Parts: sequence; C-alpha cells; structure tokens
Amino acid sequence: MVRSAEKPASRRMVVERYTWLERVTHLVHLLAMFTLLITGFKIYFGWDFMEFHTARTLHMIAVPFFLVANWLLVPYNVFSCEGQRLCFRDRIRHFRESYMFGEDDAERLFGIVRNFFGKGKYPAFTVYDERKGHYVTKLHPMLKLLIILESTAIAVIAITGIVLYSIAWAPLGIPISGWILSAAWYIAPLFNIDALGLIRLGHLLAGYWFVFELVVHVGILEFDPDVWKYHKAIFWSGKEDLSDRHFVKVIEEKDQKGVIEEH
Repeated sequence: MVRSAEKPASRRMVVERYTWLERVTHLVHLLAMFTLLITGFKIYFGWDFMEFHTARTLHMIAVPFFLVANWLLVPYNVFSCEGQRLCFRDRIRHFRESYMFGEDDAERLFGIVRNFFGKGKYPAFTVYDERKGHYVTKLHPMLKLLIILESTAIAVIAITGIVLYSIAWAPLGIPISGWILSAAWYIAPLFNIDALGLIRLGHLLAGYWFVFELVVHVGILEFDPDVWKYHKAIFWSGKEDLSDRHFVKVIEEKDQKGVIEEH
C-alpha cells in the first residue's frame, strides 16, 4: 500500500532518517560554510568588523573542514548505506534514486509548481519502503538539482582558492597553482580580464552561489512548519515519524501475495 501524504497513518512509525555521521557532516558543512562566507566577504570587501589576518586565518582553518565534509564524509554517507548489505550495483542504484534528479522528481516538481498556482495537492517527496526498510528518496526534487550546482561551486571554490592562497603553491614540486593560472589564461581573454582576475571573479561568484542556495534551501523550500520535522531530524534526533504524512509516502505490502495499491 502507498499512503499519500494527506492520508493519516493508522500507527506510529519512527525510522532513522539521518545517521549520527550524516548529522555531524551536515553540521560541519554548515558551520564551515558560514565561516568561509563571512570571512571571505570580509577579505574581499574589507569590512571593518574583523582584522584581515584574523579573517584569513579563520578562512584557512575552515577550508579543510569544508572539503573533508563534502569530499570525504558526504560520499561515504551516500555509498556506505549504513545498516544495509548492498552490493556495488545496488549502492549505485541507491545513489541514483536518492540523490540524482530523475523522471519521478520531474513529475514531483511539476506537481509542486501546479500546487503553487492552486492546482492539485503538494506531492510527497519523502518515500519510504517499509518492505525493504529504507528510504527510496528523501530529498525535495529542487534540492537534487541544487546538489549538481553546489558540487560545481565547491570545485570552483577549491580550484580558485588554491591560487588565491598562494600563486606559487607547488606541493612536492608539482606546480598546481601554475597549472591553474595557465588554464585560466585560455578563458580570461573572453571576459577582457587577466587570469588572476578571472580566478578572483570565479571565487566570488561561487561564494554568492552559496548565499543564494542558503536562501533557497532554508528560506524558501523549508520555511514551512510542516517541514520543521526535518530540521529536528538533521540537527538533533536523526529520527522521522512517518505517521506524519506531510510530504511522505510509505510503501508496504498489503498482504502475503505482495499486492501493492495506492490510496
């Protein structure tokens, strides 16, 4: 049976939505991102609330936390599928269904747009399969699109940040900063600026992207009392009560024959 988000559940069903490591990863990402944005804008615009060397030190301290959270902990959380014994192919399928924007997400997004204009009900974007004991998907379809852009912004921030940290950075004699600058020179003339100017611009625009994403992610998509349960789960309990059917569908077997129906 697939119960719609509007149909009340007959029993309480509390499941783990986020593991402790996922909650820690989210918190580290959030704190590091705020630190990078505040100190980064201070460095770029010269705001007076902090000394330059203090801002730069805090900025550089936050960098490894931000990169470890996004490039090590996030992939581990996505593919480890804690509590599930899955083969490599199943893990890839889990990643595709849970984090990549697909046909079902396009249908949900279309339903969300229709709901905004007063047409139809807000579709459930959290789908839990009780038969298998795990989520099919738990992200808003718009967030799945934001993941692609966020990953691109993180790469841009990291690459350009290397040169801004040191124009001659060459660990183990490998001229990484020089390679980045050389690559930037191929693109910079298109914008009528030099390579270093292009790198600074890219770093700044990526920073603005995270401000925009924060507004969309928190201020628009989740500024709703019915979504506060997700904030509680990601910041504190890690648990979700699926008997609250706002934005939720639960898939379960109706009988021993495995008949599935939708209400």
